[in-house]
This record gives sequence, structure tokens and C-alpha cells, in this order.
Amino acid sequence: MRNIFLFIKRYFNFLFFLLLQILALTFLFRYNKFHQAAFSNIAGEVTGRIDEKYNNIQYYFELKKTNEALAKENIYLRGLLRNNYQIPDTARMVVTDSIRVDSLLRYQKYIYYLGSVVGSFTSTQVNYLTVHRGRLQGIHIDMGVVGPLGIVGRVVSVSDNFSVVMSALHKDFTVKAKLKKSGENGPIRWDGIDQRFIQMKDVPKSAAITRGDTVLTSELSSIYPPNIMVGTVESIINDKSSNFYTIKLKTATNFFNVQYVYIIDDAQKPERAQLESELYK
Repeated sequence: MRNIFLFIKRYFNFLFFLLLQILALTFLFRYNKFHQAAFSNIAGEVTGRIDEKYNNIQYYFELKKTNEALAKENIYLRGLLRNNYQIPDTARMVVTDSIRVDSLLRYQKYIYYLGSVVGSFTSTQVNYLTVHRGRLQGIHIDMGVVGPLGIVGRVVSVSDNFSVVMSALHKDFTVKAKLKKSGENGPIRWDGIDQRFIQMKDVPKSAAITRGDTVLTSELSSIYPPNIMVGTVESIINDKSSNFYTIKLKTATNFFNVQYVYIIDDAQKPERAQLESELYK
């Protein structure tokens, strides 16, 4: 308390002047319309700028929650895609409300699971990702993995709560893809050189291909639904010794910043595998 009185005594003149200045400005802005309007405009602008900075800061710290909410919403929307449902008898037309199909799961072929990436390698010839989603959450080996923009890889190892995903940037990864415009199929592989590009091989030279064309997953793929984005045509390699092109694709997925993935379960795969295995006994 003594220090407070000493401070007031020492700076009494300055504090008294400051008090009078505030009182004078209050009278000026309260009883003078012009100055009142000018002050309101300046105060509104200053307050608006402060609020904008505050909102930007708050938005930055809320990005993680926002991303999680969007990823969960994408899981729900992907579950409603027409490609996820496959009716055995395609010769007849069945009109079914989407809520009924979703609730009965009668024709649903693909089921999506959300997972967060907790580890990633992109600098070797054998690149993997670790996903926080495992056996206890319904994940098993050979499930396809996609990101918000395109394919990511496939599950090769599973523990109770984690999965290891072989990245599309792995020398042993391959998947069937197709040209969106003309439908020609070919296997996708990484050449191990540049993480931004993969290759589509064995595309017949009869195919009409131009730079920028879209490449999607094929109906022949055993782990992905059809029409998932793979990449876009960057260049065409013409091997004169064969009747096929090798196409260089720019990957749809940026493998350097993958945060969330969708793990895809083909609900009809066991039935197909059992049927095919009987032919090779």
C-alpha cells in the first residue's frame, strides 16, 4: 500500500493530466456529433481488426478438430456412394432408398474406415505408412487405402490398434488402373525415382492419350473400388520395340503430407476368394 501512495505522489502531475485528458475527450466525443461519428468509425475499424486477428488465431488452433470432423463426414459420404453397392442380378433394375440399403447392408460391397497417419516414409525404395487403426477396429491385411485425393497403398501388417500400409511409392506395389476417357487398363508401378510420379504400363498404342488425362482405379482391381483417382498423365513414353505405351503419371495424392486415410474393406472379397480358390485345387 505504501508503494502505491509513493507511486501516486511521484507521478501525481502526470496522472492528473491523464485524467483531465480522458475527461475532456469524453465530453468531446459525447456532445459533439462529428467527433462522435469519427471516433465510432475508428473504434469499429480497430475492433474489427483485433477480432479478425483473434479469429485467425482461433481458427489455426481449431484446424485439427476441423480436419477430424471433415474426415468423419467424408467417411459417411463415401459410404453412400453408388460404387459401394453391387447387386448380383444386374439384368433387372432395383430401386431402393439409400437409407434402407445403408441400414440393411444388403448390397453394400465396400465399407470405409477412418484412420490417422502416425508414421510415414517417402525417401526409400520401400516406403510405408503407419495408421492408428488396427485389428480391434476391423482392419485386416490386403485392404485398400486411399486419401482425400486418391490412392495411398494397401494394408500389409496389422496389430490390435495399428496398421502398416505399403505405400504406392513402394517397388512392390501394383494395382490395376484405367484411362478415364477410353477405358484401357494397365498396371500401376513406381519406378523408384521421383515421389511425385508413378507409371502406368502396358497401355496399348491404339489408346488416344493426351497430357492431363485422368487415370482411375479399374473394375479389375482386387482392393479398390472402381473410379478412385490415381493421377493425371504427365508424359507418354513410346517404346518402339513394343505395341504398348508406358505413361508417366503425376500422383493425385501428395505423399509428403498425408494425415488422414480411408481404409476400404471389400465385404464380398471372401466369397470371391473362396470361389476362385476352388478352381486351383
